[in-house]
Amino acid sequence: MAVERLNSIVNHLTPSRSGLSTITQQNPDDVVITLAIRTPLAKGFKGGFKDTRLDYLVYSLLKKVIEKSNIDPQMVEDICLGNVSDGKAAYVVRAAALAAGFPNTAAASTVNRFCSSGLKATQDIANQISLGNIECGVAIGAEMMSVGGDRLAQPFHEELLKNQEAADCMQPMGQTSENVGKDFNITREAQDRFAAESYQRAERAQKAGWFDDEIVPITTTVKDPKTGEERKVTLTKDEGPRWGTTFESLSKIRPAFPDYGDKSTGGNSSQVTDGAAAVLMMKRSTALKMNQPILAKYVGATVVGLAPRIMGIGPSLAIPKLLGKYNLSLADIDIIEVNEAFASMAVYCINTLGIDASKMNVRGGAIALGHPLGATGTRQICTGLSECRRQKKKILLTSMCIGTGQGMAGLFVNEMV
Repeated sequence: MAVERLNSIVNHLTPSRSGLSTITQQNPDDVVITLAIRTPLAKGFKGGFKDTRLDYLVYSLLKKVIEKSNIDPQMVEDICLGNVSDGKAAYVVRAAALAAGFPNTAAASTVNRFCSSGLKATQDIANQISLGNIECGVAIGAEMMSVGGDRLAQPFHEELLKNQEAADCMQPMGQTSENVGKDFNITREAQDRFAAESYQRAERAQKAGWFDDEIVPITTTVKDPKTGEERKVTLTKDEGPRWGTTFESLSKIRPAFPDYGDKSTGGNSSQVTDGAAAVLMMKRSTALKMNQPILAKYVGATVVGLAPRIMGIGPSLAIPKLLGKYNLSLADIDIIEVNEAFASMAVYCINTLGIDASKMNVRGGAIALGHPLGATGTRQICTGLSECRRQKKKILLTSMCIGTGQGMAGLFVNEMV
């Protein structure tokens, strides 16, 4: 152990030849992911989770964390839930953790940074581990969009509305997508072609079974809307992918937000979805001591702010900021997961950053799979690491835009090559 500690100090003091060699070094104090799993993603309001409550979904996934990892629950010191829509989520995660089998010594909290909440939860747990505050924790993201969205119940106070950007924070997400389309000339055709590719990639991945190692089955109850009869179902696959989707079929869909523009539709925007995803994290030294498989190293994450009315372009600012912190370029990245809130912002980010489209959302993205707000940040980690394992690639970058004008990005090193 003394030798490992000395090597760690030497590695930190010796200038590396490149950012890539720095982030791929392995040290005892690294924050690592030892499990990354998610539920199937179900269609909002009409899918398999439409009658499932947030507390049960979080409970079910946390039980799977214990079951799949074979970890002693006593080792987990904190659990952080990313969630957007439920103001009582702090009650939910604490009770769900206790019911799932974690001891009362494992604390619990929630975070809400809209669509990045799952990544924010991951960052919070990782930071606690890095600072030595805890040795082991769980980051989970979960959202039941069937229950409700994140719209404001009433306008801001008149004093806030005197500031235009503050007022812009009230713009519906569909309006911000149309703003991006107009401001940056992202055509309807470009958006539909991107969306078609997302659906086709998701279809290929689903047919080939690529999602199978990241999804855990969840048994729940579904109520027949006509008869009220309840029946048990076990969800095993994502419900969002529409097999056979083409550019031609998408081009026939009417605009979804005609008051604001004519480019964004139900076919080239992210789906309303229910789902959850979780990652188990600890120090590398702890993982080795506990004989836990090390899936990946958490490198870091960062956030940016931008004009609320074009919030969708957030990844185009967050990604360069994060890469700059680690002396990396996009050429160093093997797999990229950018949340497809809308095709408008996805096309903009590809064009502006010069992203190699073959590396981005290889299994499709939120347009085809769905976007359960609080879960997306952790879902991207699960999917991205699984794809890294399949391709035997190492460096994963995740990013998403955030309502009210923000962007976030995370960086990970796959170690299951």
